[in-house]
Order: sequence, then structure tokens, then C-alpha cells
Amino acid sequence: MKLVVVTAGLTQPSSTRLLADRLAEATGRRLDGAADVRVIELRELAVDIANNFVTGFANGRLREAIEAVTEADGLIAVTPVFAASYSGLFKSFFDVLDTTALVGKPVLIAATGGTARHSLALEHALRPLFAYLRAVVAPTAVYAASEDWGGGGDAFTDGLSERIARASEELADLMLRRAPAREQADEVVPFEEQLAALRP
Repeated sequence: MKLVVVTAGLTQPSSTRLLADRLAEATGRRLDGAADVRVIELRELAVDIANNFVTGFANGRLREAIEAVTEADGLIAVTPVFAASYSGLFKSFFDVLDTTALVGKPVLIAATGGTARHSLALEHALRPLFAYLRAVVAPTAVYAASEDWGGGGDAFTDGLSERIARASEELADLMLRRAPAREQADEVVPFEEQLAALRP
């Protein structure tokens, strides 16, 4: 199975990439190491994405990234939160995808930000975006604020590790449920054989 991770972090190192890696690792473990994981760093494709908007054509690198997302069995999408929403780079990448590219595809959404106040961006920005694209979004979305790294949560919330584990399990389950239905095809019986079976 193919698991593709799209991360829109702008710095290096990036907490967005760190969260993406932890989610990919946890999902890979849930799939018993059977997933081929590919990470797409949107920072490296920023100029290509902008050129696609101007020219209407994707160059080789961007086309390869689009194909990887389209052919994936599951997707992890992680963005930093800017102005209470996903980053412009993140949205721009999903704008250049064909509108049918994510139909029925399992997606785990995640985001990073400076404070926990931005965590609702997952529900009011990311989830509606992927619902519009007709993806199947995992119930648990993962948000990591600065204080979440190394923290264990409190009496009312799970720690980051627990949220990652729960979300990755949900994504892996969605991928495993989807894969067999996509691969199996009904056997076609020639019309002559069907007619012959009706004769006494």
C-alpha cells in the first residue's frame, strides 16, 4: 500500500514535518510495515505550484507529486496554522489537484501552531476542505501546539502521543478496509457461456 504524507512546513527543521513524520511512523506500524511511505515537502514545490497557477501546466516535479497523491491508498496532510487557517501554500497545492483525485481516499488531517487556541482550524478549515474534495477523513484530527511537544496531557485531554496513536490507528483501519474493495474485480463471464448455462 502507498501512504503519502503532504507537509507544508516552511522552516527547516519544522515542527510540521516532525508531526508528519510521527504520524507516518505510527501509521506504518499499524500497517505492519506493509506501507510504502512517501513524503512531499510543499516548501520545495512552492515555485512550481505558483507557476502552475500562472501557466495552467504542472512541471515534472509537481506532476510527480500530484500523481503520488492521486495514486495513494492513504494520505496524511499536515499544515502550520496561519491566521486561524491552513497555510496558503497548503491550500494552493490542493487547488491544483483534480477535483476527483481524493474521492473516497482515507485522509488524516493534522496541524501545528504556536498555541492551542488555533486547534479549531482543523475542524473549521481542514475538515471542510477535504469533505469538499470527497475524501474520507479520519475522525481524530491531530493538533500540536508548542507546549504539546514532550507534554503528557492533563486530566481532560490526551497527550500528543495518545492523539497520534489514535489517529494513525483510524487511518490504517480506513486504508485496510478500502484496499481489498479496490483491488478485487468481478470475474467477467462471456455471454456465450451465460447462454449455454441456461440451456437444458
